[in-house]
Amino acid sequence: MKTIRFPRRAVLLGGLAAFLSGCASKFRSYDGPEVTRVRLYKGQRLLVLDGADRVLQTYPVGLGFAPEGHKQFEGDGRTPEGVYTIDRRNPNSTYHLSIGISYPNEADIAFAEAQGLSPGGDIFIHGGPRPGIDPTNVRDWTAGCIAVTDREIEDIYAMVKDGTPIHIFA
Repeated sequence: MKTIRFPRRAVLLGGLAAFLSGCASKFRSYDGPEVTRVRLYKGQRLLVLDGADRVLQTYPVGLGFAPEGHKQFEGDGRTPEGVYTIDRRNPNSTYHLSIGISYPNEADIAFAEAQGLSPGGDIFIHGGPRPGIDPTNVRDWTAGCIAVTDREIEDIYAMVKDGTPIHIFA
């Protein structure tokens, strides 16, 4: 049997490339205290991750392009207000990563239908904006979602589990 020999440089560069590609992953791990609640203060543009006995992390956010008031209809540009749940996650989000919010609830659906309109949906906490695609010169640019930086959504995605309540205040 013949032994195959690789040049030292190739082995070192290959190892370095493998190491660096592991560092570039958007999926982070988290082994700290459990996030028991998420709070969003729309007026302050502040997202708060609560643990059982203290605030674990805070993040500045961007909101929908018409942030005042509760989301009522598809396309209104508002971010919902009220109590919802983190109910899904999208590892292949157009906005880097995203976690879903359970909007619309039964009351949201009933109100919109009474007006003959759709309440909309697909409300997420996500990364972005995407350079060259989304506006970078305004703070509130989403269609009603909650935007943080790509690095911040990596942390939030790792920390916040499905089933966590989110309280959204005006």
